[in-house]
Amino acid sequence: MNSRRALIALLFCSVGVAFSQTGENVLVVVNLSSTVSTHIGEYYIHKRDVPLENLCRIKTTADEEISNDVYESQIERPIARHLSSHRLTEKILYIVTTARVPLKISGAGEGMTTESSAVDSELTLLYGKLRGARFGRPGLVPNPFFGRTAEPFRHPQFPIYLVTRLAGYDFADVQAMIDRSLMARNRGKFVIDLKEGETDGGDGWLRQAALALPKGRVVFDDSAKVLYHQRDVIGYASWGSNDRNRKERRLGFEWLPGAIATEFVSTDGRTFARPPDSWNISTWKKEDKPLWFAGAPQTLTADYIHEGSSGCSGHVYEPYLNATPRPQILLPAYYQGRNLAESYYLAIPGLSWQNIVVGDPLCKIGKPE
Repeated sequence: MNSRRALIALLFCSVGVAFSQTGENVLVVVNLSSTVSTHIGEYYIHKRDVPLENLCRIKTTADEEISNDVYESQIERPIARHLSSHRLTEKILYIVTTARVPLKISGAGEGMTTESSAVDSELTLLYGKLRGARFGRPGLVPNPFFGRTAEPFRHPQFPIYLVTRLAGYDFADVQAMIDRSLMARNRGKFVIDLKEGETDGGDGWLRQAALALPKGRVVFDDSAKVLYHQRDVIGYASWGSNDRNRKERRLGFEWLPGAIATEFVSTDGRTFARPPDSWNISTWKKEDKPLWFAGAPQTLTADYIHEGSSGCSGHVYEPYLNATPRPQILLPAYYQGRNLAESYYLAIPGLSWQNIVVGDPLCKIGKPE
């Protein structure tokens, strides 16, 4: 018990800091090439009372993968112009992209020096660029907000935007996700599922997450079994399809409004195209390649949204374990009252990288009662 209290104190030594951002701090980006994108944007600004001047309309391809030239000319520059012309550069803290805004940027190189990245992760750097900062394309940029759990997110102290995406398999999925976010409350269980035989850092982070949350609010499993069909879930962290014992793409959870999820999976954010209902996860083995969907055998972020979660992280290309969200920061931050965007970005080490965050940035369950 003493170790639990010490860890909570270390992570959240300033729980009393107020976090009260509103729709006035959100820029919503819609793609005029897609009616789904525009409908999502309209629905969200109505539900969250986002000022109309905070609606940024761009016109670009609805393809999920684009080049960096397309990103700069058709996404980043139009958004920069909108922020500058409406004098929103400082006021905006969160940028929300919508389904059918391109998802990922293909680039040269491999490994930790690749120029490939998620559109949303690139957009986080726009605030710094508007203030004269310059960033190289290869590799990730350290996230200045990472681990700063005792500090409110504000400009110019943290020279980035926090970017989340309102996306799912269709408009109905996104509409339901937004509606659930407005009903979020601090109740339910945090489900933390380790995998058998893990020797890397991931299981250590999952154990720390369990210790940093109230014992009565945690379902923790470090056995070989996979946790399916859990009820009253408000938070979830696991290895996803990287747990060799997981055989089903769907968990069958009962997710509470406001529930969030994260997993250590390389390609879970690779697409928001909907696979056949009969599709299931498999392995990277050559003989399983005919079973893959959208180029990979792994779990999909969009499945968690479709099943009923209100937020989930993902990766458009290989992030490597050290660049995935840290559950021991994410889940306690959310439990203590941070909103969805801040909770995830506190936990993400790098920007201009492969990470995406799906969900309403303002979604929060409130402080513990």
